[in-house]
Amino acid sequence: MRKTVTRLADGRELVYFDAHDEDRAAVDRRPLDPVVSASEIRYDALLDEYVAIASHRQGRIYHPPADSCPLCPSTDDWQSEIPATSYEVAVFENRFPSLEGEHGRCEVVCFTSDHTASFADLTEERAALVLAAWTDRTAELSALPGVEQVYCFENRGAEIGVTLAHPHGQIYAFPFTAPRTATMLRNAAAHRAHTRRNLFDDLVERERKDERVVLAGEHWTAFVPYAARWPYEVHLYPHRRVADLTALDDDARAEFPRLYLELLRRFDRLFGPDAPPTPYIAAWHQAPTARSGAAEDRDEFALHLELFTVRRASGKLKYLAGTESGMGAFMNDVSPESAADRLREVASS
Repeated sequence: MRKTVTRLADGRELVYFDAHDEDRAAVDRRPLDPVVSASEIRYDALLDEYVAIASHRQGRIYHPPADSCPLCPSTDDWQSEIPATSYEVAVFENRFPSLEGEHGRCEVVCFTSDHTASFADLTEERAALVLAAWTDRTAELSALPGVEQVYCFENRGAEIGVTLAHPHGQIYAFPFTAPRTATMLRNAAAHRAHTRRNLFDDLVERERKDERVVLAGEHWTAFVPYAARWPYEVHLYPHRRVADLTALDDDARAEFPRLYLELLRRFDRLFGPDAPPTPYIAAWHQAPTARSGAAEDRDEFALHLELFTVRRASGKLKYLAGTESGMGAFMNDVSPESAADRLREVASS
């Protein structure tokens, strides 16, 4: 892998990741002013959680036409966020960040220069390059002052709320430990105190023996969790517990692209050949950074990816109802066992 670091016209960082040597000397010639962010972090004492207030994001780019996509390569007629006329994987600081400066950092990850593609269309080599980019950014952002957790994720589909159709994901460097991670860490600590074992290890061992396994390799297992919240939800765990992406070994890295691409392709087959692409969120859960307030719990955490869709049936979406939005109490209309059955049925031939 070759990594090339450069700057955009307003000073934001742009990083190219290439499987082979490429000329990345193209310059951003736009007359851009430096990014001015109004983000702030506020503490909710009732829930012991933090909320980011980012009112400036109301003005971000919203569903532009394909010939004005800011994530496509630049041309003679269009200067995008990426000056190169082609690229493999590119990462840059978000022009409309929810987190910025002392409040963290937000980056955009472009998986391919092909505007009409999706992650599921990538080759295994390209998916491996994206994994390398996620790993690199996890290491770099974890080292920034004040960063407590790095979160790599992809939102796909207008139903999820995506404002740019180009295949891409995001990375948030939080100045706090995310609420779900904090809950997992508390439960892992209680489990350790009660059983002297690791909660994630026990969970994965149990799930790997159950009927809800969707896909299994030598180094990873994908399963629908016993208490799935979403109609179709899959968790992907490496067999060797590690805290974050930087700690994966070579064998796990080599196997990941094949299994992950197969999972995404199965998601697109869930609702039949005539259904539009399945909207989904793919979320990497990583331990807090080594310098965070929860650093002492890093060894108890297990890196894993959670993939889920808000589509519950063809033409039907799951909306968060009053119990879920108001109280955080989820009600799932699809049994995890039937969801796993369906995900096995739509395996690639």
